[in-house]
Amino acid sequence: MAKANHMTDARVLVGIDISKNRHDVLIAVPGRTRRKRLTVLNTAEDYERLIGTLRSFGLPVTIGFEATGNYHRALMFALGAAGFELKLVSSLALARTREALHNSWDKNDPKDAQVILHMVEIGAVQIFHDPLVAGTCDIQELSKTYEMVARAKTELWHRILTHYLPLYFPEADRFHRSSRGDWFLAFLEAFPSPHMITTMEKDEFIAEAWPVVGRRVGKAALLADIYETSRTSVGLPVAPDSDAIRMFRLVLAQGRSLIQQRNVIEARAVELLEDNPDYRLLRTIPGIGPINALAVLAEAGDLRRFRHHRQFLKFCGMDLATVQSGLFRGWSKISKYGNARLRRTLWLASQAAVLKPANSFRDKFERYISQDRLPGSA
Repeated sequence: MAKANHMTDARVLVGIDISKNRHDVLIAVPGRTRRKRLTVLNTAEDYERLIGTLRSFGLPVTIGFEATGNYHRALMFALGAAGFELKLVSSLALARTREALHNSWDKNDPKDAQVILHMVEIGAVQIFHDPLVAGTCDIQELSKTYEMVARAKTELWHRILTHYLPLYFPEADRFHRSSRGDWFLAFLEAFPSPHMITTMEKDEFIAEAWPVVGRRVGKAALLADIYETSRTSVGLPVAPDSDAIRMFRLVLAQGRSLIQQRNVIEARAVELLEDNPDYRLLRTIPGIGPINALAVLAEAGDLRRFRHHRQFLKFCGMDLATVQSGLFRGWSKISKYGNARLRRTLWLASQAAVLKPANSFRDKFERYISQDRLPGSA
């Protein structure tokens, strides 16, 4: 939770509860006991009405809000461009403050706006960094789109392995080595059924499949193995012009398209960040490749805004938390209250780092898991 610092200067304080189509606004003006309530729709007219109302008080304005998906981005950009101070309210802090103030889990938009305004008054807020203003919008969109494409690719790959291959070519499963490659999907698109392979002689099949599988080590032996495997396949003998094969090829084409999209995003990320000093420094860390570096910069923004490494750890939710009561003291564990996507990226990078030979991360990992580091060991 953010540190509480009561605001003593004369300024207008605003609490906004964000939703998809409308926002509940509560305004506290110095010297007035009655607070002003507004409902702001996601229209340019209502944005200008809110900005005009806040400017009419002739005082500095501080606005607090809880980020809700991406629904806050347009409104906060307009308010930030108007010169108002923007403060972010933690969702967890908001929920606990609401329960403490109202002794209830009851939740509604007007009540949330009231609680947000209270948190702005006591200074229990965080700094808001608008990605468009900070210059990280393009990096964020590249990173999030890459994740979306990669997830769709993984889901489709699992569908091929668990549905289509068991039906039409069960033995082909052992020929694929990595889901990143395009050659396996290209081969299946050309030869979705082993019965289409066995209609040809071995030499004829190898000649036809040779350009499909691309540059492979031991290509001739691989294709010969596939041909021999096709002769004893238990795959269903569906007709080559059947709708079942058409649907299989449709899914395979979708998978190849996702691979191409992923490669385009990777290339663009490298092109965009190759002159970024933080990106170059991140790439020197074992386990952090172009995509992991992209995700770190997208989620953390300017790394120099963290004055101490513990601030960055807390932002990631990798700071240590300990349960202690009286004489009882539990194990210290990471809090997991920070940025989940950034925390996952760093975890994946650490897993890749400890698998690489001869680096400091692997040495430290091996020391941590050695017997003399385990509880109760001598």
